[in-house]
Amino acid sequence: MKTIAPYPETDADEPESFKPLTAEEARQLREQNPSVSPWWVVAGQVVVGFAVALATWGITGRQEAGWSAAYGALAVILPAALFARGLTGRFASLNPGTAVVGFFLWEMVKLALSVAMLIAAPRLVSALSWPALLVGLVLTMKVYWVAMAFAPKRTKHVAKQTDE
Repeated sequence: MKTIAPYPETDADEPESFKPLTAEEARQLREQNPSVSPWWVVAGQVVVGFAVALATWGITGRQEAGWSAAYGALAVILPAALFARGLTGRFASLNPGTAVVGFFLWEMVKLALSVAMLIAAPRLVSALSWPALLVGLVLTMKVYWVAMAFAPKRTKHVAKQTDE
């Protein structure tokens, strides 16, 4: 019986060629692919959340709908700010292991806080409108994708020429 390799273009007998980056190559890679600051995303969420709350209030003519949409946005913004604070703290970048553990820990905290805020919504917002809350929540959450579109642009690497 003939077995088929899961990746036919690679030979199982050949060792994988992995070359770690030098410090200079890593720096160049970071310059070519800049990351988006989590605080930039949180700031965008604040702007969108405020706009959604005002638009909901204006469209429906009901102040309660505006507050509901604002609370939905807040259920995204507060956990995201806590997450950003955790990721940018001094322990987040000690080594790759703590960075990974920190990421998952703060992501769990973010999710738990979001769920707790949604559970508490009927007690905290008078005359709560769930559809308005969900509109505020979803539109504010989508800022992550907008932030990717407005991320710092990749730079073209210009090789340094040295005169010898």
